[in-house]
Amino acid sequence: MYDFAIDTGDKPALYRDLCGAMDALTAGEPDPVANMANAAALIWQYLPDLNWAGFYRLVEGELVLGPFIGKPACIRIPMGQGVCGTAAASRTTQLVEDVHAFPGHIACDADSASELVVPIVRDGVLIAVIDLDSPRAARFDATDAAGVEALAALLATRL
Repeated sequence: MYDFAIDTGDKPALYRDLCGAMDALTAGEPDPVANMANAAALIWQYLPDLNWAGFYRLVEGELVLGPFIGKPACIRIPMGQGVCGTAAASRTTQLVEDVHAFPGHIACDADSASELVVPIVRDGVLIAVIDLDSPRAARFDATDAAGVEALAALLATRL
């Protein structure tokens, strides 16, 4: 059983603690699916106001659903389409305050109002994206983006 001391009162501390917990969960585990599953569970447990947390993996040129927590989701997303496909194609974080205003947004869950998608890149190669959805508009900010980017950098060495 894992029991982590995560400071949820201060956002930068929260992400530092999440990185430490993620490091402990994935250290020495070579299976990427197991590591993504534990990462999704950890994020879901400690980040408030989420309705979906998980991964899309790059498989043969398109994003394919990976481990997640939330409602059933779109299985395949073409590169460049939607928030996830845009993050994957550009290899840049997408912080979307209002998904309904995002051109070409793919609505897997009608309750989602904002989204944060961070690419996971190793040696210049896209592996996957971390996708977080919230039912609250403008849920994510620059601190969240930086924190999830740190998680993605760690996971890039574990997937």
